[in-house]
Amino acid sequence: MTTNDPRRGPDHLGYSPGGQRPLPQQANPTWLGHVRPEDYQQAPPNNRGRVEPVLPPALPPVRGGRRSAGVVGLLLAGGFLAFISLFLVLPFLLGSTGISGFVIGFIASLIPLGTVLLTVRFIDRWEPEPKPLLLFAFVWGAVVSIAVTMLIQPYFSLVAGPASGLDYTTFAVTVQAPVVEEFAKSLGLLLLLIFARKHFDGPVDGVVFAFTIAAGFAFTENILYFGRAIAASSDPGTDLAVVFFLRGVMSPFAHAIFTGTTGLIMGFAARRWHNGLSVLAFAVGLVPAMLLHSAWNSMGENFLAQYVLVQVPIFLLAVLVIVLLRVAERRLTRQRLKEYAAAGWFTAAEVEMLATPGGRRSALRWAKSVGRGPQMTALLRAATQLAFTRQRILSGRDVPAHQLDERHQLAEITKLRAAVLR
Repeated sequence: MTTNDPRRGPDHLGYSPGGQRPLPQQANPTWLGHVRPEDYQQAPPNNRGRVEPVLPPALPPVRGGRRSAGVVGLLLAGGFLAFISLFLVLPFLLGSTGISGFVIGFIASLIPLGTVLLTVRFIDRWEPEPKPLLLFAFVWGAVVSIAVTMLIQPYFSLVAGPASGLDYTTFAVTVQAPVVEEFAKSLGLLLLLIFARKHFDGPVDGVVFAFTIAAGFAFTENILYFGRAIAASSDPGTDLAVVFFLRGVMSPFAHAIFTGTTGLIMGFAARRWHNGLSVLAFAVGLVPAMLLHSAWNSMGENFLAQYVLVQVPIFLLAVLVIVLLRVAERRLTRQRLKEYAAAGWFTAAEVEMLATPGGRRSALRWAKSVGRGPQMTALLRAATQLAFTRQRILSGRDVPAHQLDERHQLAEITKLRAAVLR
């Protein structure tokens, strides 16, 4: 692979003839990457021409850099809260299930958990989120949000229960659980958006983090339900099979879809970042999550009919949204890398390799055949991150900070290319 020399002229991609403002249809390849004309600017030119290798041949490339203070603080605070929460959550689980019920419930809960996390990996493959932040999201859902739920529920019931006019069981199932649980789960999303906004800047990120939090919450909740089916039953095998079928087979994605709506809305709001809008998006996003959760919990005698006629279409709609998001991500990546190609950083062939699924597969096959698979993987990820950094620049928010990231990433891509070509 080689780089182009910087080019200018009427065919310069993303710009109208005469160097005027960009054409909207070129700057905005998808609804996911909308850019206002006043925010659009050229990619920085590559004035160095052909890039020479700068890494020692024997050394693998190093990705990334130091984490921001906000991310470090978030991870430390999350770990501390999780540790404290364990002293509340773990005794509750053991007291409700017994040791044998807890162990069996834990093992059984790994199956639906694996299903959801594999889905998260599929959604997150194009622009992977940092593993520490995904771990934070999972721990928040599995431990901290459970503790928050346990602490808030009694007070919420005391204040809102009498005003609802419902009997306690109906209130607890259709009002209390949806409101308190969705608030507790989505609070982790709000923290991620505030303290790790560089990694939470779009609807795909919101869905990924929301699904991960929900997977953790459902994991702990399943331990409770599966363990209770064993501890409080005269026929534990049959009862466990029934509960597992309902929760592990028919509805492993229930919590993910509830909280995913909040993450989706917050992700769209993150495109135009500021604190007030983020908090507003958090509040707005809770509404559909709570309504979906309440509708699910309200299914009773006509459970099967409502499941087929209502819940299955909702699940299929969620699948469609995820597919559309992935397609939009790919188109956005391709367009932004084309703009870097026009500035001399890539060739047209490299853009096709870096920004299309077929190109990536072919590149990885070739790189692995010559022993450079890790280097090529790092280059593909770095190019995707660069494309999304440019999207953040074109959004008009925190432009100087993102331009600094852009310079570092362009230098890193130069090194990664050299490592692949050595």
